[in-house]
Amino acid sequence: MIKHHPTFELLKAFVAGDLPASLSAGVAIHADMCDVCQQQIAQLTEQVAEEHFKVEENLLNRFNVDEQQSLEQLPVNNFENMIADITASNNIRVIPAQKEKTISFKGNNYLLPRALHNMTLGKTAHIGKLSRLRMQLNENEIHTSLLHIEPGGGVPEHTHKGFELTLLLEGSFADEKGAYVKGDFIMLDASRKHHPISNQGCLCYTVANDALHFTQGINKLLNPISTFIY
Repeated sequence: MIKHHPTFELLKAFVAGDLPASLSAGVAIHADMCDVCQQQIAQLTEQVAEEHFKVEENLLNRFNVDEQQSLEQLPVNNFENMIADITASNNIRVIPAQKEKTISFKGNNYLLPRALHNMTLGKTAHIGKLSRLRMQLNENEIHTSLLHIEPGGGVPEHTHKGFELTLLLEGSFADEKGAYVKGDFIMLDASRKHHPISNQGCLCYTVANDALHFTQGINKLLNPISTFIY
């Protein structure tokens, strides 16, 4: 059962179109798996639509009488001809069903979420039990990736110089705060340290706007290459 969701503020920004493509895709993928967030997004979308219509109504009310009269004086035939042209053809454009796309890591095949179908994928890089495939979104300091962890693998304890979104697409992992399952949307910042481990393996969609910072023992030596992972 999904327990971790985007904040209300993040959902509002998603509906308003104010999020970068990477975070917007993350919210969309989560919503495809989460009925609760689907309902919130639908309600927010309705509110935005109502506000938009109110603005349009106010603009229409500002028209002066002469402008309204000039619209009323347009020949009725023009409108009738326009409707006739629209309805003249019986041709109906059938939109083909979207084909499923898959991604493979170490012999494991996964369905790619619809929100990622049109994104350009980079090459896959491997280090130990981790595999990372970068999305080519050209969002400057924001890095977006698919991160695959093999069974028994994990990411050494770390914190974050910026934010880190981890969205579980398949499998599960756990850290000091508990266990996470498919659909969980985990947003972290520099105030949180964690050490995720996946006993069964997992595939995650990740977004980060800065490097990780490893915090324990010999793993600190990995800090110069921490941008490899996220």
